[in-house]
Amino acid sequence: MMHSSLTPMPAIGDTILIVGHGSREDSGNQEIRDFTEQWRAQRPDWRIELCFIEFAPPEMNAALLNAARTSRRVLVVPLILNAAGHVKMEIPEAVEGARAACPQTEILLAPHLTACDPILAILKRRLRKAMNALDMPDPTTTGVVVLGRGSSDRGANGEMAKMTRWLQEEGDHELVDLAFTGITWPRLEKVVQRQVLLGMRQVVVLPYYLYTGTLMQRIHRQVEHLRSQYPQVRFFCGTHFGFEKEVFALMDDRVENLRAGVADSRLPCDGCSYRELAHEMGHGHSHAHTHDHAPAHGHEHGHEHPHPHEHAHEHGHDHAHAHGHDHEHHHGHEHHHGHDHHDHPATEQPA
Repeated sequence: MMHSSLTPMPAIGDTILIVGHGSREDSGNQEIRDFTEQWRAQRPDWRIELCFIEFAPPEMNAALLNAARTSRRVLVVPLILNAAGHVKMEIPEAVEGARAACPQTEILLAPHLTACDPILAILKRRLRKAMNALDMPDPTTTGVVVLGRGSSDRGANGEMAKMTRWLQEEGDHELVDLAFTGITWPRLEKVVQRQVLLGMRQVVVLPYYLYTGTLMQRIHRQVEHLRSQYPQVRFFCGTHFGFEKEVFALMDDRVENLRAGVADSRLPCDGCSYRELAHEMGHGHSHAHTHDHAPAHGHEHGHEHPHPHEHAHEHGHDHAHAHGHDHEHHHGHEHHHGHDHHDHPATEQPA
């Protein structure tokens, strides 16, 4: 059968498209590029491509369209730890746009990496390394702080809380606390203050980040400040996850599950601030939430969403802004929105 040059038959079977967040600090983007190269080396028979949601090329929508036009099937695999605005809204919307533009191509979306035992294994290994580096590796006098980005989406923060609790359940530390670098509370400084008041002589900070970036740099500056503030306390600050074997294995699993037609319901819908906002506005806003998110994540609503980067403004207190960027803004005025700030649409900060 002859095919028109306007609609060529795709020559490639599957394209696996990694979706990274992207950072203003290009060292973080470069680490994701390096991860992509290492994964390609591990899976030489797979066609693996990379795109970013923001801050770095290739841009997600264009890369997805290109993959859809040149492949029979596209497997979209987010390289993202927690689900907030980008995972719940922007990636699915890009997938729907590509499906509409390329109906001849099957496009499947995998869940984000999420809270799971492989990520817990990384945290446990990082904690063991920290304890071995301390002069007094005594868990009864060593506090642990799992430090994440923070989000205005309670589901994303809840994943962090679950991982923190799991880490405590799996070890001997009495104090395993959660802190955030922005958007929500508590912050690192406050958690360390509490642990010191409770008699901790050592504090281990475990960043819950995949790759480096401006926020990781800020964490190390904060820990240096804490060292000078509490000279009697020994601090150990871990690093981002990077190229741990569990991350590669999780990405392998995502691809194999999509190919096997395994529906994965791990995209968190409970507590979705977009859905709550839609109900307040009188819309049904189902998102097609059948929890069959691996093959599809439809948007069968009759209204437009607020932009995923909608600002989480200060409300008369020291509450960091969430712009989906690497920085915080501090305005000298208050914004009055007539609703609680925790109902804002979900936002994520890049690494």
